[in-house]
Formats: sequence, C-alpha cells, structure tokens
Amino acid sequence: MSAALSPAWRSALERWLEQMKALDGAAANTLAAYARDVTRFLDFLARHRGGAGGFDALRDLPTVDLRSWMAEERNRGLSARSLARALSAVKRFLSWLADREGGDVTTVLQTRGPKYRRKLPRPVSEAAAAELIDGVGDDAREAWIAARDTAVMTLLYGCGLRISEALALTRADHPLPEVLRITGKGGKERLVPVLPAARAAVARYAELCPFDGGRDSALFRGARGGPLGPRLVQLAMERARLRLGLPATATPHAMRHSFATHLLSAGGDLRAIQELLGHASLSTTQAYTAVDAARLMEVYERAHPRA
Repeated sequence: MSAALSPAWRSALERWLEQMKALDGAAANTLAAYARDVTRFLDFLARHRGGAGGFDALRDLPTVDLRSWMAEERNRGLSARSLARALSAVKRFLSWLADREGGDVTTVLQTRGPKYRRKLPRPVSEAAAAELIDGVGDDAREAWIAARDTAVMTLLYGCGLRISEALALTRADHPLPEVLRITGKGGKERLVPVLPAARAAVARYAELCPFDGGRDSALFRGARGGPLGPRLVQLAMERARLRLGLPATATPHAMRHSFATHLLSAGGDLRAIQELLGHASLSTTQAYTAVDAARLMEVYERAHPRA
C-alpha cells in the first residue's frame, strides 16, 4: 500500500479487504484489484487535499473530488472499462466505511462512471464446437494425450467449465458422477450436470493415462506426469483451430461461451444458465442474450428475401 495513506485509512482498507474475502468470498485477483484501485484513490485524495487524514476526510465527499480523481486516472491512460471497475471498488469501500463510521455516501453512489462498450462473448458455432472436440487430439504424440485433450475440451463445452475448474478435478472425481460439485471463482460452489459424452471421454482418458496417483492428485496430467497446465490446453486448441480454419477467438474459454450461448439459443432459462456458469451476477450472464440477438440478426439479414 502507498506510504501516503494515514494509519486510519490503511487500517480501514485492510479490514474491508478482509471482510470481502471472508464474507463475500472474493477471489485473490479480485482483492488485489480492489486494493490497487482504492489505494490509488486514497493516494490521490491525500495529494488533492494536501495530506491524508482520518475518517472525517472521507465523509460527505463532494462530486468534484471524485471527478478530479477520475480525470487523473484517464489522463494516465486508464481505459474506460478499467476506470468503471475502479469507481465501483471505491463506491463499495466508501459505502462500507459509512456504515461503520457514519457519513453520507449518496453523492458517491450517484456518481456515474465512464461509458464503455461491453465486450460480447465470442462463441463458436455448434458445428465448430463438435469439430474442435473431435479434432483437438489429432496432433497429439500419444493416444492417451489425445484422449486427455478431448476429455478436457468436452468438459469445457459440455459442462461450461472454466479451464481452471476442469484442471482442478482430482482422481477422487473419477469416474465422473451425473452431477459435479464445482468450486469456482471466490470459492463459490455450484452443481453442474455431466453429459454422458463427457463422462465417457474422461473415462477413456483415465483408462489410457499411464500415471497413477492418490485421490487428491490431479486427474489430468502432463506428458511427464505432473498436473496439466492451462497453456498446454491452449496450445492444443490453437493447433486444432488453425487446422480447421477457425478464427483466433476460438479459444478454450470460447467453449464455455459456446455452452452458454447454445443453451440460450435452445430456449434455456437465463437464471438456470447463470447457476450452471457460476456467475455471481445475472448481468454477467445477460451478455449472452446480446450474442444470441446478434446471431439472430445475422441469420435474418442473410436469409430474409427482402433484406
């Protein structure tokens, strides 16, 4: 943390981060981003007002102070998206502080962040997803590695898992049950149905894998027997993508996007998809409705006789 922070500010920030971790289950990367964003704001405030102070300096903050901080962040090259995230962190911190130390944060909460265009997920088509699963192991040196890559890709698309979640599976998870308990971001647990195709793919890999291990050892292994890393999955996907002529957006994470988009296209309930993906906020899942609408417009413009 910045040396410019007063002991009171530093203590408050540390207590807030501890609560975010303990009660809200915030992930380590999220906590690091919160700490960085709020520290930069408090550091600016200390410079802007000629020195850090106690809690009184954080009560009833005028809009001009927030606007001045936002202007400084933009001038140093922070993107609109990153600034919106930083403002959200500052609002949460000051709101938490007001609940404990008193103060009016109405002005803070009403301050609008910069507008930015939210990036839409880039899924692959259903046909491309099938081709990637079938072909991801074609370049593997050994049959068990081909089976491994196929199994991982099937889990990403068939269950909507993140790479980290698939690679976190252990020998204790095999054979896969009909419903998996997955621990996602921030330690949040969710239940994910497992398709028969995914169970079969993992079973074939486990049968061919030459490495044994205890129940707590990694299910997916690298060529030398260590836990499989995400970079090897990405490289296998890159080779398959180039061979199939797919765009650079066809990444392992795109398989998770495809899982959600294809479920939505088939009439899946948005709340159910949110649960399956493990999104904390429905607004995150709602991005897939925009993707689905964009695909519908493409079909309309391509196929309508008057288009």
